[in-house]
Formats: sequence, structure tokens, C-alpha cells
Amino acid sequence: MVEGSMTQGAGQGPAMRTDTLRDFRVPVEPALYAVSTSTGLPGETPIYGEYPAYYEDGTPNTPPQPVVPQQPAGPQQPAQQPPYPDTRLHPHADVEAAHASTQGPDQDEPEGYTPTYRDLPVIGRGALGGPGDTVQVQYVPQEQAAGPGPLYVVGDVHGYLDELVTELHAQGLIDAERRWSAGNARLWFLGDFTDRGPDGIGVIDLVMRLSAEAAAAGGYCKALMGNHELLLIGAKRFGDTPVVSGAGTATFQAAWLLNGGQRTDMERLQDVHLQWMSRLDAAVLEEGHLLLHSDTTAYLDYGDSIEDVNDTIHELLNRGDADITWDLFRKFTKRFAFRDEGTGPAAVRELLDTYGGSRVVHGHSPIPYLLGEVGTEDGDESRGPEAVDGPHVYAEGLAIAMDGGVTMAGKLLVVQLPLSD
Repeated sequence: MVEGSMTQGAGQGPAMRTDTLRDFRVPVEPALYAVSTSTGLPGETPIYGEYPAYYEDGTPNTPPQPVVPQQPAGPQQPAQQPPYPDTRLHPHADVEAAHASTQGPDQDEPEGYTPTYRDLPVIGRGALGGPGDTVQVQYVPQEQAAGPGPLYVVGDVHGYLDELVTELHAQGLIDAERRWSAGNARLWFLGDFTDRGPDGIGVIDLVMRLSAEAAAAGGYCKALMGNHELLLIGAKRFGDTPVVSGAGTATFQAAWLLNGGQRTDMERLQDVHLQWMSRLDAAVLEEGHLLLHSDTTAYLDYGDSIEDVNDTIHELLNRGDADITWDLFRKFTKRFAFRDEGTGPAAVRELLDTYGGSRVVHGHSPIPYLLGEVGTEDGDESRGPEAVDGPHVYAEGLAIAMDGGVTMAGKLLVVQLPLSD
């Protein structure tokens, strides 16, 4: 664990609820500004046109589906999801007016449950001024073992809730009712919860609830900030406001759509989700593993310690400035810094020498792309993402890639650390 104080990301400290602006709007008919397939910066992956912005043109659009209201706390069966379209091939979704959020019934705190200092979000009623803005937890006391439990990491989920539930259950982290069942185990998500897949908000809701349930059981469930969290925050806050871009005129709204933004996610996005995403940390050190979202050295631009990086990113994001938020998003989209056999190991060592640890564990870049396999993107099924069955260890053993390519019919990875070589 990182020494010293931690910023409030995903259950790392007391969650302080403050009033937030509730007038963020997505423009009804945003102008899709012309964008380039390159940011024009050396060594930077294009934000548009290539991965992560890939989909098939001409795919019929599916109208937004009605949202199922939040159910009261208590024993639950897995929620039935609306019939979302299969987005594994990334069908393009046109823009519609979408900012009507749903709110569940007024609910009380679970009887006998006491919030802990590591809970996030706060368990309770009316924390944000209205029903539906809090997460309700049914706490079942569990026997707590001494010391920290096993450590798990989860790669990019991108809205594939069913696949996530399947993998968490297979690892014994949740039970058949999607409740935390791993006692004092430690679980880290490496970011990118939404976009491309059918139920990004459902993924966020599950992770938020598990964070509270795990803390109550003596473990924890935490998350890092990915570039798609920054993208969704920007699309909600700034819509089609032009931003300064190395590629010319750009907007968050256009970038969100080009990178698999789902209208149903925007419709269901609430202030509690925005607050949760905004508080996520960018980096953490766990038992010699430096956990990051992106395989980039851009983290070095924000500080010489993990605490400085997290504090700086939070401060910049909380300014509410479109250009500053865009710059954060742009840097988090960089990738492949560790892939080159000549320069990759040195790039990893620079991060480890600065922030500590013996290995970097990251998501962001799908393993098939790190291996030079384009798989289903060009129809070559023999070398496709289906072959991914575990993390990819590379850069002389210093880096572990965790994005199994679930958006490409690959695998959503949930893995216990340390890995045996």
C-alpha cells in the first residue's frame, strides 16, 4: 500500500458529500466537429479513427430502451437488462437528446449496518439531495480473517456487465446474488467501466455497491480512473463545447460517440456516478505492483510520487475546465509505451524508479493489439482475441497487461496477483 495519506478514490478515505451542480446538459443536436485521425503529437495513439475509436459504419441504430427503476434494498435476483444491441463490433450510435436520469424509491439504510471510513459511496438517504443518488447495501456479517486477504485485479470492462459478473463469481468474489462473498479479499478495477458494451452504468453501480459491501466485510473493492471515465465526465459536463486539440477543433461529445459512447449510459448517468468517477485515483502501489490504467509514461507529468499524481489530477479535474479536462483525457489515451523491445523496459523502469514497485500492471491496450494481432478487425479468426486466456507479461517481465479484449469478443480478465512466471 502507498505510505502516507491517500486521496479519496474508490473507498480510500472518508467520503465527503458536497452539493454538486445538477444542470449538466447534453445538447439536443450537437454539431459533430470535424476531427482528425491523429493528434499530431509524436508517439501518441490517435484519439479518433483507430483503436480505441472503432466500429462498423452503416450499422442500424437501435432506439433507446426504457430504464428499469432502482429496486429497494434486500435480497435481489440479477436485474433483467433491457434488450441492448450487441456492440462487440462497435456499431455507431447517433446522438440523441439524453439527460433524463432515473431515480429509485426513497430507501432507508440497511438495518444494523455501520458505514466505515473506507466506504464509497456513503450509505444513506438523501446524501445528494434526492432519492436514487445513493447506493443501498444489504450487509451480511462475515467472519473476518486477520491481515489482508488475496489481491485481485480486473481489466477493462467497457459495459459488459454479464461477463464481469461471470468472472467475479468464478473467482469466488461474489455470490449468485451478486453480493460480495470474498471476506477480506482486495479487488482493484483498472478503469474503463463504460462505452462500447451494453451496460456501463450497471457496471459502475455494481462496483460502487461492492466497494461498500467489501469494506463492511473487512476487505475492499477499489477502482482506478481510466480514459473512458474522463471521456464520459467530459461528455456530460461539456457536451459539444469546442476544446483545444492538437488535431484541430474537437468536442467531448463527438469523441465519446466515436469511442463507443452508449445513449443508454448517458440517460442513466446521475450525479452520484459523476462524483464517484471524479474521485477515482490514477495510480496505486499494492504489494510491489504499480497499478495504472494506461500503458504510458504520461503519469510522470503529474508528480514524482503516487500521492502527488492523484492529488494533481483530482485538482485539475475539479476545475471544471473543458480544455484542462481534454488534456487529461488526451494523455490518458496514450498507449504502447512498454511494447517496443528496445525502449519498453526502460519506460517501465522509469515509472517503477519514480513511484516504487517491481512490476507495472495496466489495462487500456487490448492484449491482441500488444501482440500485433488484429483478430476480428480484419477477419483473421485464427489469431483473434479468442486466444486470450490470461494476462500478457512483457517488457522483460516488468509489465502485465490486463485488457483481454472483451470488446473484441476476447476475454474479461479477473486475476489474482502475484502471477507465477
